[in-house]
This record gives sequence, C-alpha cells and structure tokens, in this order.
Amino acid sequence: MGTIYYGGSATPIHIEDRALAHLKVVIATKLRRNESFTVSWQHPAGEPEGRSTLWLHPSIPLRFVFDAPEPPELSRQWIEDLANSANSSGGIQMITEEVTVSD
Repeated sequence: MGTIYYGGSATPIHIEDRALAHLKVVIATKLRRNESFTVSWQHPAGEPEGRSTLWLHPSIPLRFVFDAPEPPELSRQWIEDLANSANSSGGIQMITEEVTVSD
C-alpha cells in the first residue's frame, strides 16, 4: 500500500502501489505544467467508508511513498485514462485499471 503526504497534513492517504505509480505520472505531468486540479478516490478497505477529494497545487509539497522497492510496469492505457479525467472539470477520478485478456 503506497502513501501520499500532501502539504503540512499529518494524515497519510493510502493508495495501492500500482495505482499510485500510475497516478504519480499524471500528477507530476500536471504539476510540471503548473496546473492545479483535484484528485478523487473511494476510501480503501479498512478505512471509514466514503470518498475524498484533494485539491493539488504546484506550490504545495507532495511526497509519494511506495512499499514495493521496484516500480511496476506501467500501463499506457491506464495513464491515458487518468490523464483524460485529469483534463475534465471533475479532475482526476481514481479509476481502476482496465485489463484486457487475450485469447
């Protein structure tokens, strides 16, 4: 389980490592362009039920922490799906990865 630390908040945000690796690429791209945006997700199992939205701004410190020592292989399609949501008025929606099974 990966973790995001945002700003001065001591409250960590827990997101599965693979999902966080993909989210990091999209967030870094947006922040590099000096863009502000929101990220929304459903709370993971083991936390109070519900969902959260975070406003991200380039001037606020952000840190990603991964449990796995090696980065996962990234899915170009999942990054594109997250990036498309990032460019919408609703901001990034933490969607699940679409996996295609070949016969």
